[in-house]
Amino acid sequence: MTSLNQYCFVSGTKTYKFGYNSVPNVTVTSAPDDADFTRSAMLYDGQTYRFYCFKSTTKDTIYQFAWSGSSYVWGAKGSIPELTITGLPDDADLSQFGMLHDSGKYRLYVKKLGSASIYQCAWDGSSYAFGASGAIPEMAVVGFPADADLTRWDMLHDGSDYRFYCLSAIDGTKVYQGAFKYGEGYKYAHNSIPTLSMTESPPTSTCTSICMLHDGRNYRLYTPSS
Repeated sequence: MTSLNQYCFVSGTKTYKFGYNSVPNVTVTSAPDDADFTRSAMLYDGQTYRFYCFKSTTKDTIYQFAWSGSSYVWGAKGSIPELTITGLPDDADLSQFGMLHDSGKYRLYVKKLGSASIYQCAWDGSSYAFGASGAIPEMAVVGFPADADLTRWDMLHDGSDYRFYCLSAIDGTKVYQGAFKYGEGYKYAHNSIPTLSMTESPPTSTCTSICMLHDGRNYRLYTPSS
């Protein structure tokens, strides 16, 4: 079993506060033994909060969990337990990934090796397929500060904007935000509060990665709990 510390954005501020309007710590249960929690992502699809992680040692298989009301349970609420990713270029960086739901499609993203660009996949009914269903295959991540840590990132869709987040490599409580701008890519500070902070973090928040989602009411941020 693993767990995540949950933060929620406090409206009118620039902060994600631990435990605010949230279950402070949420568990992930019933996971297969080879679940790789170091590569994880989350989303809310309008009905269900979902958690995903890679199957260890694989480059094309992720496990799906759903919130049961008390924990994220593997295969719960009719979730397809195991999903595949198809068609990604050979230079896809699978050390981390992002996911979101935009009311029309489930989408999955990975970075391009050696680049600030991200590749986009969409669920086509059988797999997360690269460039499927009209997905823009490759998008740039532009304008972020020099200390932006693009190994610790995630994405969400809030009903109006597609958003990209990453941590600062210098200050692990600092979160940089950008949004998609047609013709340019995911641009730092576009339609966004440029810099956010995590507050009241417990000692168990490791900040080795972040997961983000928007549930129609609140922006939520998660970090692994040690």
